[in-house]
Amino acid sequence: MDKIILKKGRESSVERFHPWIFSGAVAKITGTPKEGEIVSIYSHEGRFLGCGHYQIGSIAVRILSFEDEKIDGDFWEKRIKAAYGLREAANLIHNSETDCYRLIHGEGDNLPGLIVDIYKNTAVLQAHSAGMFLAKEEIAGAIRNVLGEEIAAIYDKSAATAPYKAGLDLKNGYLYCREETGFNGTSGEEIVRENGNSFYVNWIEGQKTGFFLDQRDNRELVKKYSKGREVLNLFCYTGGFSVYALSGGARSVDSVDSSAKAIELTEKNISLNGFSESRHESICCDAIDFLHKSPAGNYNLMIVDPPAFAKHRDAIGNALRAYKRLNAAAIEKIAPGGVIFTYSCSQAIDKQSFALAVFSAAAMAGRKVKIIHRLTQPADHPVNIYHPEGEYLKGLALYVE
Repeated sequence: MDKIILKKGRESSVERFHPWIFSGAVAKITGTPKEGEIVSIYSHEGRFLGCGHYQIGSIAVRILSFEDEKIDGDFWEKRIKAAYGLREAANLIHNSETDCYRLIHGEGDNLPGLIVDIYKNTAVLQAHSAGMFLAKEEIAGAIRNVLGEEIAAIYDKSAATAPYKAGLDLKNGYLYCREETGFNGTSGEEIVRENGNSFYVNWIEGQKTGFFLDQRDNRELVKKYSKGREVLNLFCYTGGFSVYALSGGARSVDSVDSSAKAIELTEKNISLNGFSESRHESICCDAIDFLHKSPAGNYNLMIVDPPAFAKHRDAIGNALRAYKRLNAAAIEKIAPGGVIFTYSCSQAIDKQSFALAVFSAAAMAGRKVKIIHRLTQPADHPVNIYHPEGEYLKGLALYVE
């Protein structure tokens, strides 16, 4: 096994179990590892620190284990069993109200670079590193061993997430598909349940793995505030928040997204749950333009859930300014006594910076604003305590006087 030798004094983060080795901490490499291969990590003095996937870029190694162990089928099975146990503890396994959840959440489950989402009896895998992509067959086998008959298909959707410069054969497709009567997994579409609501999910054509599972708890909270309210759902995607708001008794819901395909999915999900068209309107246009052009006071509940404004650290300044302008417009336009659920899913933006941007937005709007909830990701998107960067989803629920 090739070795990564760290510079003197650069082992402290590894000793605190942080799962990334940055390229600037590397003194030398013994051997010629290819991207995605397993390498051992040693301190400048020669102490073994761990092993992980080698990659080219600012993160040189994603650590899989801080012990000297073989990375094989037994290793993957052990890690997946641990992740499955967490989901059992969170009451997401064999739950009649919810049959979709995240099984593997990268660093949060000590498997950096790997995402696995479960939609009823289909597992959708996304590798965000060359190492995880190269190990996907072994990982699929371990998923089958741990979940057994609960899994009828495993779909690899890594073409857009694995590093394209690594020379990998990046084609999406099924790693496993059990032949059985009535299984329609090859179509890529399934109807799933989440907290008693139904949604169409298409893991082949949809964004990410097909659905934004990380907003499950936040959607349920929106439901509790929706009764009798006029709701605006900006950046609605497949209408998750819209369905919950209607199920919570909203008087009306307007769903806005610039994507015609997203609006079509929203309308399908509204219909699937049996809600009257008289209570819901879909609007295909730029969400920010719609907000700016809307008369003040039309809505007394808003969901502001934009895509990531900062996908890397260089974009942080522009992203924070965009969050400030967007939230200032929402605070200006919402009716007195209204509630705003506002989010950032940008990992590069920490929760303190996001809260400061919203504070600045409130000051710009000149209204009295109170924080009534601080929002984050659910239990199946755990944050490794040694990797605080994993807390990528942050949000605030605001009461505007």
